[in-house]
Amino acid sequence: MRPVLWRISDTLVPYDEAVAAMEAHAGRISSGEAAEMVWLLEHPPLYTAGTSAKTADLVEPDRFPVHATGRGGQYTYHGPGQRVAYVMLDLNRRRPDLRAYVSALEAWIIATLGAFNVRGERREDRVGVWVRRPEKGEGVEDKIAAIGIRVRRWVSFHGISLNVEPDLSHFTGIVPCGISGHGVTSLVDLGQIVTLPEVDMALRASFEAIFGETQDG
Repeated sequence: MRPVLWRISDTLVPYDEAVAAMEAHAGRISSGEAAEMVWLLEHPPLYTAGTSAKTADLVEPDRFPVHATGRGGQYTYHGPGQRVAYVMLDLNRRRPDLRAYVSALEAWIIATLGAFNVRGERREDRVGVWVRRPEKGEGVEDKIAAIGIRVRRWVSFHGISLNVEPDLSHFTGIVPCGISGHGVTSLVDLGQIVTLPEVDMALRASFEAIFGETQDG
Protein backbone atom coordinates (compact mmCIF):
# COMPACT_ATOMS: atom_id res chain seq x y z
CA MET A 1 0.00 0.00 0.00
CA ARG A 2 1.35 3.43 -0.95
CA PRO A 3 2.18 5.87 1.86
CA VAL A 4 -0.58 8.29 2.82
CA LEU A 5 0.16 11.85 1.74
CA TRP A 6 0.50 14.20 4.71
CA ARG A 7 -0.37 17.82 3.90
CA ILE A 8 -0.40 20.83 6.25
CA SER A 9 -1.81 24.26 5.38
CA ASP A 10 -0.24 27.10 7.35
CA THR A 11 -2.94 29.72 6.65
CA LEU A 12 -6.67 29.72 7.36
CA VAL A 13 -8.52 27.84 4.61
CA PRO A 14 -12.08 28.94 3.67
CA TYR A 15 -14.53 26.13 4.31
CA ASP A 16 -16.09 25.89 0.84
CA GLU A 17 -12.64 25.89 -0.75
CA ALA A 18 -11.49 23.07 1.52
CA VAL A 19 -14.57 20.93 0.88
CA ALA A 20 -14.25 21.32 -2.89
CA ALA A 21 -10.58 20.32 -2.82
CA MET A 22 -11.25 17.43 -0.46
CA GLU A 23 -14.10 16.01 -2.55
CA ALA A 24 -12.04 16.33 -5.73
CA HIS A 25 -9.13 14.46 -4.19
CA ALA A 26 -11.41 11.75 -2.80
CA GLY A 27 -12.78 11.30 -6.32
CA ARG A 28 -9.27 10.87 -7.69
CA ILE A 29 -8.53 8.26 -5.01
CA SER A 30 -11.67 6.38 -6.00
CA SER A 31 -10.59 6.31 -9.65
CA GLY A 32 -7.06 5.24 -8.79
CA GLU A 33 -5.50 8.53 -9.90
CA ALA A 34 -4.29 9.76 -6.50
CA ALA A 35 -2.84 8.49 -3.25
CA GLU A 36 -4.68 8.59 0.05
CA MET A 37 -4.21 11.84 1.98
CA VAL A 38 -4.57 13.50 5.37
CA TRP A 39 -4.92 17.28 5.18
CA LEU A 40 -4.33 19.31 8.36
CA LEU A 41 -5.64 22.86 8.43
CA GLU A 42 -7.48 25.59 10.33
CA HIS A 43 -10.65 27.38 9.25
CA PRO A 44 -11.79 30.93 9.99
CA PRO A 45 -14.57 30.96 12.64
CA LEU A 46 -17.69 29.19 11.31
CA TYR A 47 -20.39 26.67 12.11
CA THR A 48 -21.14 23.60 10.03
CA ALA A 49 -24.44 21.72 9.91
CA GLY A 50 -24.19 17.97 9.36
CA THR A 51 -26.91 15.82 7.86
CA SER A 52 -28.64 15.38 11.25
CA ALA A 53 -28.47 19.05 12.34
CA LYS A 54 -31.53 20.44 14.14
CA THR A 55 -32.46 24.09 13.68
CA ALA A 56 -32.99 24.56 17.43
CA ASP A 57 -29.32 23.68 18.05
CA LEU A 58 -28.14 26.78 16.17
CA VAL A 59 -28.41 29.13 19.14
CA GLU A 60 -26.83 32.22 17.50
CA PRO A 61 -27.44 31.94 13.73
CA ASP A 62 -25.96 35.36 12.98
CA ARG A 63 -22.74 34.97 14.95
CA PHE A 64 -20.59 33.22 12.33
CA PRO A 65 -21.17 31.91 8.80
CA VAL A 66 -23.11 28.64 8.75
CA HIS A 67 -22.23 25.99 6.16
CA ALA A 68 -24.43 23.02 5.33
CA THR A 69 -22.22 19.99 4.83
CA GLY A 70 -22.65 16.41 3.71
CA ARG A 71 -20.83 14.84 6.66
CA GLY A 72 -22.71 12.93 9.30
CA GLY A 73 -23.59 14.53 12.60
CA GLN A 74 -25.08 17.80 13.75
CA TYR A 75 -23.71 21.31 14.35
CA THR A 76 -20.05 21.86 15.06
CA TYR A 77 -17.67 24.81 15.27
CA HIS A 78 -14.38 25.30 13.44
CA GLY A 79 -11.94 28.14 13.97
CA PRO A 80 -8.37 29.21 14.65
CA GLY A 81 -6.58 27.15 17.28
CA GLN A 82 -8.50 24.02 16.33
CA ARG A 83 -6.68 21.41 14.27
CA VAL A 84 -8.94 19.99 11.59
CA ALA A 85 -7.78 16.81 9.86
CA TYR A 86 -9.54 15.83 6.66
CA VAL A 87 -8.92 12.14 6.16
CA MET A 88 -9.19 10.69 2.66
CA LEU A 89 -8.62 6.94 2.82
CA ASP A 90 -9.57 4.10 0.49
CA LEU A 91 -11.58 1.84 2.78
CA ASN A 92 -12.07 -0.63 -0.07
CA ARG A 93 -8.39 -1.53 0.25
CA ARG A 94 -8.31 -1.25 4.01
CA ARG A 95 -11.57 -2.44 5.58
CA PRO A 96 -15.03 -1.42 4.28
CA ASP A 97 -16.53 -1.14 7.76
CA LEU A 98 -17.73 2.26 8.99
CA ARG A 99 -17.90 1.26 12.63
CA ALA A 100 -14.31 0.00 12.54
CA TYR A 101 -13.19 3.17 10.75
CA VAL A 102 -14.76 5.48 13.33
CA SER A 103 -13.23 3.38 16.11
CA ALA A 104 -9.82 3.78 14.45
CA LEU A 105 -10.27 7.57 14.27
CA GLU A 106 -11.17 7.63 17.97
CA ALA A 107 -8.09 5.55 18.77
CA TRP A 108 -5.96 7.99 16.75
CA ILE A 109 -7.25 10.98 18.74
CA ILE A 110 -6.88 9.19 22.07
CA ALA A 111 -3.28 8.19 21.29
CA THR A 112 -2.47 11.77 20.26
CA LEU A 113 -3.88 13.14 23.50
CA GLY A 114 -1.88 10.56 25.42
CA ALA A 115 1.31 12.09 24.03
CA PHE A 116 0.42 15.18 26.11
CA ASN A 117 -0.60 13.24 29.22
CA VAL A 118 -4.30 13.82 28.57
CA ARG A 119 -6.66 10.87 28.90
CA GLY A 120 -9.26 10.93 26.17
CA GLU A 121 -12.17 8.50 26.34
CA ARG A 122 -14.93 7.15 24.10
CA ARG A 123 -18.58 7.20 25.08
CA GLU A 124 -21.07 4.74 23.58
CA ASP A 125 -23.92 7.25 23.68
CA ARG A 126 -21.94 10.32 22.52
CA VAL A 127 -19.86 10.99 19.44
CA GLY A 128 -16.31 12.30 19.78
CA VAL A 129 -13.59 12.07 22.41
CA TRP A 130 -14.17 13.17 26.00
CA VAL A 131 -12.09 14.21 29.01
CA ARG A 132 -13.17 13.81 32.61
CA ARG A 133 -13.12 17.03 34.66
CA PRO A 134 -13.28 15.99 38.33
CA GLU A 135 -12.16 19.48 39.38
CA LYS A 136 -15.48 20.78 38.04
CA GLY A 137 -17.57 18.25 39.90
CA GLU A 138 -18.40 14.58 40.04
CA GLY A 139 -19.25 13.11 36.65
CA VAL A 140 -18.38 16.26 34.69
CA GLU A 141 -16.93 15.61 31.22
CA ASP A 142 -15.90 17.95 28.42
CA LYS A 143 -15.54 17.25 24.73
CA ILE A 144 -12.08 17.82 23.27
CA ALA A 145 -12.44 16.35 19.77
CA ALA A 146 -15.22 15.83 17.23
CA ILE A 147 -15.61 13.26 14.46
CA GLY A 148 -17.73 13.74 11.35
CA ILE A 149 -17.21 11.60 8.28
CA ARG A 150 -18.65 10.82 4.90
CA VAL A 151 -17.88 7.91 2.61
CA ARG A 152 -18.41 7.79 -1.14
CA ARG A 153 -17.57 4.55 -2.99
CA TRP A 154 -15.82 3.55 0.22
CA VAL A 155 -13.42 6.49 0.06
CA SER A 156 -13.62 8.58 3.23
CA PHE A 157 -13.60 12.34 3.52
CA HIS A 158 -14.26 14.99 6.18
CA GLY A 159 -12.69 13.70 9.40
CA ILE A 160 -11.81 15.00 12.87
CA SER A 161 -11.26 18.25 14.75
CA LEU A 162 -9.09 18.52 17.86
CA ASN A 163 -9.25 21.55 20.13
CA VAL A 164 -5.72 22.81 20.75
CA GLU A 165 -6.29 26.47 21.67
CA PRO A 166 -9.52 27.75 20.10
CA ASP A 167 -11.69 30.46 21.65
CA LEU A 168 -14.01 28.17 23.61
CA SER A 169 -16.64 30.90 23.90
CA HIS A 170 -17.30 30.44 20.18
CA PHE A 171 -18.91 27.08 20.91
CA THR A 172 -21.76 28.77 22.80
CA GLY A 173 -23.45 29.75 19.54
CA ILE A 174 -24.48 26.13 18.97
CA VAL A 175 -25.33 22.98 20.86
CA PRO A 176 -22.15 21.14 19.80
CA CYS A 177 -23.05 17.90 18.02
CA GLY A 178 -26.53 18.16 19.52
CA ILE A 179 -25.25 17.21 22.97
CA SER A 180 -26.32 19.43 25.85
CA GLY A 181 -25.32 19.14 29.49
CA HIS A 182 -21.61 18.84 28.74
CA GLY A 183 -18.85 21.36 28.11
CA VAL A 184 -16.05 21.80 25.61
CA THR A 185 -12.35 21.88 26.42
CA SER A 186 -8.97 22.10 24.69
CA LEU A 187 -5.40 21.05 25.36
CA VAL A 188 -4.50 24.55 26.53
CA ASP A 189 -7.65 24.74 28.70
CA LEU A 190 -6.41 21.55 30.36
CA GLY A 191 -3.08 23.20 31.14
CA GLN A 192 -1.08 21.69 28.28
CA ILE A 193 0.81 24.59 26.70
CA VAL A 194 1.43 23.16 23.25
CA THR A 195 1.68 24.52 19.72
CA LEU A 196 -0.05 23.33 16.59
CA PRO A 197 3.24 22.00 15.13
CA GLU A 198 3.76 19.93 18.27
CA VAL A 199 0.24 18.55 17.99
CA ASP A 200 0.79 17.85 14.29
CA MET A 201 3.87 15.77 15.11
CA ALA A 202 1.90 13.75 17.65
CA LEU A 203 -0.99 13.31 15.21
CA ARG A 204 1.35 11.99 12.55
CA ALA A 205 3.11 9.52 14.83
CA SER A 206 -0.20 8.21 16.19
CA PHE A 207 -1.72 8.02 12.70
CA GLU A 208 1.18 5.94 11.38
CA ALA A 209 0.89 3.51 14.28
CA ILE A 210 -2.76 2.86 13.38
CA PHE A 211 -3.12 3.48 9.64
CA GLY A 212 0.39 3.04 8.22
CA GLU A 213 3.22 5.01 6.66
CA THR A 214 2.90 8.65 5.56
CA GLN A 215 4.94 10.91 3.33
CA ASP A 216 4.94 14.68 2.91
CA GLY A 217 2.45 15.73 0.29
